[in-house]
Amino acid sequence: MTSPVGLHRVVEPAGVLPQAAWRLDARSEIGPNEVRISVERLNLDAASFRQLRDKHGGDGDAVRAEVLDIIATRGKMQNPVTGSGGMLIGTVAQAGRRSPLGFKAGERVATLVSLTLTPLVITDGLARWDGLSEQVPCEGWAILFARSIAAVLPEDLDPQLSLAVLDVCGAPALTERVVRRYVAERPAGSGPVSVAVIGGAGKSGSLSLAAARRAGAGRTVGVVPVVAERDALVAAGLADEVVVADARDPVGLSVAVTSALGVPADVTVVCVDVPGCEHGAVLATADGGTVVFFSMATSFAAAALGAEGLAADVTMLVGNGYVPGHAELALGLLREVPGVRGLFEARLAAD
Repeated sequence: MTSPVGLHRVVEPAGVLPQAAWRLDARSEIGPNEVRISVERLNLDAASFRQLRDKHGGDGDAVRAEVLDIIATRGKMQNPVTGSGGMLIGTVAQAGRRSPLGFKAGERVATLVSLTLTPLVITDGLARWDGLSEQVPCEGWAILFARSIAAVLPEDLDPQLSLAVLDVCGAPALTERVVRRYVAERPAGSGPVSVAVIGGAGKSGSLSLAAARRAGAGRTVGVVPVVAERDALVAAGLADEVVVADARDPVGLSVAVTSALGVPADVTVVCVDVPGCEHGAVLATADGGTVVFFSMATSFAAAALGAEGLAADVTMLVGNGYVPGHAELALGLLREVPGVRGLFEARLAAD
């Protein structure tokens, strides 16, 4: 029997869901409600790639070897340190007769569920990947379950560009939802809703800034770690203010955000791929505000205990990567906001 959430693919330990499993059964034969994808490219999530790159001192061969070992050992791509994975694009090879996903053989799709729960086999040894970028050209197959989420790739966008956007599409969708609620509930005459995005020049950060503005934020600030990213974000025109600050320095980050906005942020969105940013995000947020964590480098224990220790009255949300309509929203922002598209294309060119 094939479980709609993939329980039948769990090898060990028994009784857990695929994301929590140590190892999955990634055999190519599919059940009646599964779909097999011929994989073209993986997109490793930023926190995972950074950890692997830093661990191996930028040695691409060593990074490639470890990724191959993880996939071969675990039957999926799940970094054992960060616990995160990424997503992929490929072509539908076979759809089970009872699959509710509605895909047909030959359609090019992007998975919108994490590689940490997707059975995966690589057959080419990642021979075309130098280990130096988040996007990984490859050959192999992956399995989608009945409850998996995927989207047909748009024909008007380069597949690599679509992959980069869809990898983080949950961030702008949740940001827009949260900001719209603040705008709707803001009493007349009490000032504009303010939003800070930490890591504003990155993929999820730039989309979140655009989403916050579209949702009605009156003041936005993008926080970046270096001058080059500040210049890029200023040129993109996505934020009212752009500041350079170390997100791991709680006081420095709080001062930078408050000085730029004039007040602490109503909504703070954390989109960085390094650990240690939890306390600064809490300090930068107004009482009654909301912190949205989209980084897989976040320690949620540190965030919760830090807020308690600071007596901070803030709501903290975990961005789980899924909001209904998130793919369409993110792709729409890419098409409609030149600054977003420019940052994404520059990042892909650099990679």
